[in-house]
Amino acid sequence: MKTNVYLQTVKVFALGAIAFFSTSCNEFLDIVPPSSVSPEMYFKTDDQLASYVIAYYIGVLNNDETGGRFPGYEESSTTLYYDDKATDNGLFKNAANNRYLINGMSGEWLVGSSGGKWIFNNIYNLNYFLRVANENFNSGQIAGSAENIKHYIGEGYFLRAQEYFYRLRTLGDFPIITTPLPDIKDSLVFHSRRSPRNEVARFILSDLDQAISYLKDVSPGGKTRISKNTALLLKARVALFEATWEKYHAGTALVPNGAGWPGKSKDYNANYQFPGGSIENEINYFLDQAMDASAKVADAVALVNNNNVIREQLSDPTNPYYDMFACVDPSAYSEVILCRNFRKDVSMHIYNSNLVGGGSYGHTKQLEKAFLMQNGLPIYASNSGYKGDDRIQDTKTDRDWRWRLFMKAPGEVRKVENVSVVEYFPDAPAILTNDARQSTSTGYLQGKGYSLDAVMGALIGNDVTTLIIFRAAEAYLTYLEASYLKTGTIDSKADRYWRALRERSGVDPDWQKTVAATDMETEGLNDWGAYSKGQLVDPTLYNIRRERRCEFIGEGYRPDDLLRWRAMDQLNGYQIEGCKLWGPLQHEYKEGELAYLPATSPTVSSPALSEYLRPLQIVQTNNFYNGFYFTQAHYLHPIAVNHFLISSSDGVSVDTSPIYQNPGWPINAGGGAKD
Repeated sequence: MKTNVYLQTVKVFALGAIAFFSTSCNEFLDIVPPSSVSPEMYFKTDDQLASYVIAYYIGVLNNDETGGRFPGYEESSTTLYYDDKATDNGLFKNAANNRYLINGMSGEWLVGSSGGKWIFNNIYNLNYFLRVANENFNSGQIAGSAENIKHYIGEGYFLRAQEYFYRLRTLGDFPIITTPLPDIKDSLVFHSRRSPRNEVARFILSDLDQAISYLKDVSPGGKTRISKNTALLLKARVALFEATWEKYHAGTALVPNGAGWPGKSKDYNANYQFPGGSIENEINYFLDQAMDASAKVADAVALVNNNNVIREQLSDPTNPYYDMFACVDPSAYSEVILCRNFRKDVSMHIYNSNLVGGGSYGHTKQLEKAFLMQNGLPIYASNSGYKGDDRIQDTKTDRDWRWRLFMKAPGEVRKVENVSVVEYFPDAPAILTNDARQSTSTGYLQGKGYSLDAVMGALIGNDVTTLIIFRAAEAYLTYLEASYLKTGTIDSKADRYWRALRERSGVDPDWQKTVAATDMETEGLNDWGAYSKGQLVDPTLYNIRRERRCEFIGEGYRPDDLLRWRAMDQLNGYQIEGCKLWGPLQHEYKEGELAYLPATSPTVSSPALSEYLRPLQIVQTNNFYNGFYFTQAHYLHPIAVNHFLISSSDGVSVDTSPIYQNPGWPINAGGGAKD
């Protein structure tokens, strides 16, 4: 068998075809390179550097091949705004993720024969770029501005770090490879050795430090290209992820030197010791890195203002906080660090055209219950003022403005710009119909990124609203969480950041008032983030997590947060719910619209199950009818069998491969996790 680059089954890169396109297009993150340059012309101008790295910006969300590139936005179901699907935050259609199926359940997650996350094509190509670009720069062979040359090389370091972060999140331990390896089996097998996950995280931070030293404060492409703050924000994200992963998974096989860690089975990791001497020191190292990087961004970048306006007429003022997510160019908004602009002649997305009636997506009842009242009290607290959820619109009364702005309720304005008459959402949301544009899975419609301009939602391909990829609010939240975990207190800086976020959301900034009124048993009913390791966390930490959940409503952060917090151990038949369908709302539907089992063609769940809509219990053939279950192995992805075979000594004996399988997963195609 011919060995391939980094032991993949497909040759990943022809060295004679380097992506190249004119710098006039560099400001758009998703432009496809139309031409190539010859080997003799590789990386000889700053324009060529810019053209090469931008080809590694955009990928398809959750696609194994494109992996760590910035998220896609081509289809409503794969947009970043829908990436909270199949968590306690949201649901797409009446389906979920096989992560929640265990022990022989129909449709359970199985080990593949090939493919999966063990892919190195982006890493190979970026290693090639960094080697040649650095060699040419150091020898004075690149024409153009020295600052721009360094900036684009810095983008290369950032993109390699981001690619490694994707592999860290999905696979944990992973080979650290910094040069484009020759296609020689012995070398490739040697370099397939998995480095402990904390070493991978340290490598990512070192790449980001290099990127930070090279990148400009303001990139040549403005906010559509990576800048120094982008790298700082990613550094803070990586450091917090690894610190919390190690904290909550400590002692398990998912962390180096934990009980059953498979790295011990290989001689190259058998005697591994943490650089800091202990896992506690390692966690503190990453927390320090997260605090330092996030504070640099948060101290420098102000949050966008929320003027507490929901537009109902064209003459009403716009709301900067709302429009930041739903405009064509958010570059003028201070909070935006990196965004993705669109041109219809280059690419398209269909988010707004699909969302006019729900896009088959919906926020959950569990998310609705998380938002505080404007007085800072949880909804269940005495004298909170919560109006209840008999009507979807009632859930917004005196609530956190993030729920009021970013969930669309019946009777609210649907389109106000470029229409002769203002359009409104119907009094009863259509539930899981065949028309994705006019359907919702839960009744609570997604509103973040939703444009009130009829042009954006009229036809597929008209939408040119911009996707925000990094924004400064994340830095505020990262420092808040990291500093509390490090010190056990809310320091003055964290207090200032927390109050700024609450004030922007229209909530009483006194977070201590909220903490004092928090009942963790009640919160645990609706929030997986109330748990770590199957146990409820303390009220202060929980409210930090609540703040993050509410601030990032609809932005796709939830899956990674739940993984790093180890917040799914307690799932054992958990049922996702939507709006309170079986109450006053049911009378808004025509006779026969709400059919449930034992009806021949049920459209909703039975009131005998719950007064709330249960999208996964409409038909008994749904794999998730009995709820969500979880096993520890599902915190990481398995490695496909083919990767063991091609790196083994004889192509048959997987035990001779330097690769080890992730905990709880077998090394046989079609096998499910047992732990």
